[in-house]
Amino acid sequence: MDTANQCWSQDKFFATREKVLQAWPTGKDVDFDEALSYHGELPQAKRVTRMLVAAAQEGLTLVQPRAGVALVEDHIGLMRYLEMEGADCLSTTVDNYTRQNNYHQAQVGIEESCASQRSMLNGFPAVNYGVDACRRIVESVTVPVQLRQGALDSRLLAEITLAGGFTDFEGGAISYNIPYAKDVPLAKTIEYWQYVDRLVGWYQQQGVEINREPFGPLTGTLVPPAISHAVAILEALLAAEQGVKFLSLGYGQCGNFVQDIAAVQALKDAAQDYLGWEGYDVQVSTVFHQWMGGFPQDEAKAFGLIGVGATVAALAGATKVVTKTPHEAHGIPTKETNGQGIKTTKQIVTMLQGQVAATDAVDAEKEIILAETRSLLENVRILGKGDWAVGAIRAFASGALDIPFAPSKYNSGKLLPARDDTGAVRLLDTGNLPYTAEIKEFHRQKLVERGRQEGRQPSFQMVIDDIYAVGKGLLVGRPQTRKLR
Repeated sequence: MDTANQCWSQDKFFATREKVLQAWPTGKDVDFDEALSYHGELPQAKRVTRMLVAAAQEGLTLVQPRAGVALVEDHIGLMRYLEMEGADCLSTTVDNYTRQNNYHQAQVGIEESCASQRSMLNGFPAVNYGVDACRRIVESVTVPVQLRQGALDSRLLAEITLAGGFTDFEGGAISYNIPYAKDVPLAKTIEYWQYVDRLVGWYQQQGVEINREPFGPLTGTLVPPAISHAVAILEALLAAEQGVKFLSLGYGQCGNFVQDIAAVQALKDAAQDYLGWEGYDVQVSTVFHQWMGGFPQDEAKAFGLIGVGATVAALAGATKVVTKTPHEAHGIPTKETNGQGIKTTKQIVTMLQGQVAATDAVDAEKEIILAETRSLLENVRILGKGDWAVGAIRAFASGALDIPFAPSKYNSGKLLPARDDTGAVRLLDTGNLPYTAEIKEFHRQKLVERGRQEGRQPSFQMVIDDIYAVGKGLLVGRPQTRKLR
């Protein structure tokens, strides 16, 4: 039976919670009533919901890095350093073992890190450390801290970090399944994340505001805006049903200024429409992720790519921008290079504060994105007979929702994205998406025009060329024999 989009009863939630808290010894330290008191004592400056609302009202774009290391004191030092470098809010990103609920191996990583005096994990193992360590992190800085992760099953992680004073929790049932897992049914992760959202809704019922942020970029490779928007809005609808009142919806930079600016604006408009139509009273903010694909090896070129992302985030009016570093192509960044990404981005968004990019081209692209997003979501509604969870499962099963280059066997994988002549992401093959003939023809014509300019037929080779282009310092994967205009 398909998982239904229905708010969990207290009986179901508490029965599940008893098992969740027993999954690792640190679960026993979670005391909800005591956690409420702790949140009640947090300064306003550490409540991310207040910061997001104020930023939206003032037209600011907040700057947030990703960061996480294995040892508590090192992680605290990293958080303090990044705050000093200008981060408006901070991330605690967990390690791969925690994402896989492999807490035994995470513990080995902690012990190896202690022995070697350097991080042997690629993030912070929050479940292993428990509530008190999370509070030490929250108390060590003066800005809000978000938990970023990537887990299919984040239930215990949410319990510990929210009790530990984190006021923002990132991830979602679709965005952390289809793009990253191979053989996990969507119904299972929807149930996992219904628990997380019910927990957040439970805090909300007691007056504690927690923000939820679905992961917008998905695979981060040539994802058309309407695809990521449909997923983000579906995860928003699922979260709102469980009582979540604050949502940050994300979008990953595609590279074309007009398309990226239009996409951020379309995301907020479409999300507010669907949440409103369903009767949910939710505050929506937007998140712009700087380039998630391959980075140039050259540091100067990497700074250029970061600068483009910062510019788009500011001109699009994104509430927050998640930063990258100039050493993305070299592995896990140092705190210094992470700080450079923050400062570069902060300089640009500060200079561009109050400036907007309102053009006919942006308006036209926004209308295209909205039409495509609504086409996808209306089909999900029909497939689920009004139930968004059922509709999402059935849409992926039929290919009516499809994420490019995702490994999941529950994903059709028929979409073939490629850039048009301006660098905007279009579809060479629309697969089983329920687009109108007019929308399909729009995509076809855009790629025919590029082919004409390059002296070749639109083909899979364009897709390959575009995937590797940015790493070579380009946006569009042009052949060396490109036809001159």
